[in-house]
Amino acid sequence: MKQVLGIVFSNMHDHMVSELTAARCMGSVPIGGRYRMIDFVLSGFANTGIENVGVITKNNYQSLMNHLGSGREWDLARRRGGLVILPPFGNVETSGMYRGRIEALSGIMSHIKSTPGDYVITADCDLLANIDYMPFIKSHIDSGADISVMYKKMHLTGEVTKDLCTFLLDGDDMVRDMLIESEIKGEQNVYINTMMISKDLLDRIVNDCYSRNQFSFEKDVLQSGINRYKIHAFELEGYAVRINNMRMYYEANLGLLNPHVREELFPHDRPIYTKVRDEAPVRYGLDARVSNSLIADGCVIEGEVENSLLFRSVKVCKGAKVKNSIIMQDTEIGANSNLDYVITDKDVIIKDSRMIMGFSTYPVYISKGSNV
Repeated sequence: MKQVLGIVFSNMHDHMVSELTAARCMGSVPIGGRYRMIDFVLSGFANTGIENVGVITKNNYQSLMNHLGSGREWDLARRRGGLVILPPFGNVETSGMYRGRIEALSGIMSHIKSTPGDYVITADCDLLANIDYMPFIKSHIDSGADISVMYKKMHLTGEVTKDLCTFLLDGDDMVRDMLIESEIKGEQNVYINTMMISKDLLDRIVNDCYSRNQFSFEKDVLQSGINRYKIHAFELEGYAVRINNMRMYYEANLGLLNPHVREELFPHDRPIYTKVRDEAPVRYGLDARVSNSLIADGCVIEGEVENSLLFRSVKVCKGAKVKNSIIMQDTEIGANSNLDYVITDKDVIIKDSRMIMGFSTYPVYISKGSNV
C-alpha cells in the first residue's frame, strides 16, 4: 500500500447540496449523527493501509481543516507523508478556482510526483459507503488496464442528474461506451467517481489535457479516450448511496435507522473514524419519549423524538415533538414546538411553540445559526 497515493476531492459536488455547502465544502457536510462525508473516504483508505493521502480543496474549507486536523483519528499523522491538505494552486490565469479535475490535478502535480509510489487512487466525498479498496487495487493490477474505474449498479428513473455518468461494459468488464447526464432508465452501471491510474500516465494525461484547455476528466479523458486507453471497470457491491440532492441527503440519514444498513456501513472489521468530541451520555427527562431514533452523545431530551436522527448536544425541551427530522449539532428545540420532516443545520434555535412541517420528498431546511 506504500505504492498507492490517495487523492480526495472535497469540493467537487458542492453544487449538489448548495444549502448545506453555503458555509462548508462537501467533504465536511455532517451526516449520521457524528460523522462528516469525508470520514468514509479517509476511513476506507486507512483501513486498506494507504498511508499517503492528499485532500484537494477549493473554497469554504475552514470547517474541513478544523475537522481533519493532523489526521490523527485516521492514523494519517506522520512526520513524512500522511494526510496533506492541498489548497487551490493560484495563478494569474485561473485565480486559484479550478474548473474541473484536470486543472485541480495540474495544480498539485508537484505533490503527486514528490510522493513515493507508483499508483494514484482518486475519490470524491459524495458517496456514503464503506469501501475496501484492496480488491479494487488488485483488480486494476491484474487486469493490466491503463485506468480502472469503480461503478455501482443503481436503478435510475430517467431524471437528468448533473455529473451522472454510466458505463456500457463488455464481457471482460472493459468500458465500451460512456454516457454523461443522460435520460437513461432502469438498472445501470453508475460511475461513483473513484479511479485508479499509474502516476506516470496521470502526469502525461494531465499535461496533455491542460495544454489543450481541457478540464473535465470524465469528458476529455474517460469518454473521449475509450478507444485510446484500456479502461477496466470494477463493481462495488454492498451498501452505497450518492448524495446528489437534499432529498437523497435526507433519505441517507434516516436510512441509518435501519439496523441492516448500519451493519453494512459500520462493520466491526472496517470502522469509520471521525474527530473525537468527548460529551456526556444522553440525558432523558422524566417525560421524554423516544422511538426509532438515533441520538448522539451530549443530547438532552425532555420532549418526544420519533423516527429522527439527532447530532451531538441537541436539546429538545419539554413538550416539544420532533418527528421524521434531522437535527444537527448544538440545536435547541423550544418547549411545545412541533417539527416534522425538517433538517436543521448547526447552532439553530427553534423558539417555543413553533410549528414547522415539510414533506418526505421536500423536507424543510433551516440554515446554520438561524433563530426561528
